[in-house]
Amino acid sequence: MEPVTLTTDRLLLRTVGPQDTDAVYAAAQDPDIQRWTTVPSPYLPEHARGFTEEMVPGGWADGSMFTFGVFLPGGELAGVVGITMRSLGEGEVGFWATKEHRRNGYITEATLAAARWSFTALSVDRLEWRAEVGNAASRAVAERAGFTLEGTLRSALNSRGVRRDCWVGSLLPSDLELASAAPYLPAPTRPV
Repeated sequence: MEPVTLTTDRLLLRTVGPQDTDAVYAAAQDPDIQRWTTVPSPYLPEHARGFTEEMVPGGWADGSMFTFGVFLPGGELAGVVGITMRSLGEGEVGFWATKEHRRNGYITEATLAAARWSFTALSVDRLEWRAEVGNAASRAVAERAGFTLEGTLRSALNSRGVRRDCWVGSLLPSDLELASAAPYLPAPTRPV
């Protein structure tokens, strides 16, 4: 698939490329990004180059991962939002914000835009969010974006060789008043 560009009231979401390598590298020096995400630590210039020159374009090309840089109107990188396809009709969202642009609602806004796009353009019927237990900032973004917290998965994340518990939540097209590509039959509300 060719990369697409999305816009919101305050943001431009476009694929990151070689022109963004320095900004990605600088942002990923933040200890919080290295602590709570899957980026390598320490994060080296070759990691940023591999991300912007190989991983991101490769994901778009083979339809496995759709990564958007979150840019302010002046062109400054505010974060990254990505949707990784897990199975037919199911994706997983991941995101991070640059230190200087946190707590402005940018990543929530970008996550909602990417979710709407995934539901309509990719026929995703379930978008999942996962974060290590304790990552309160990620959880706040997910909850503000409308994700339903479904629980805690024990030993479900491998963070640099250490198994950790994670929170899991989901967003469905109906949560955003959109139609699903496939029928959905929810569980009965009371035992039968």
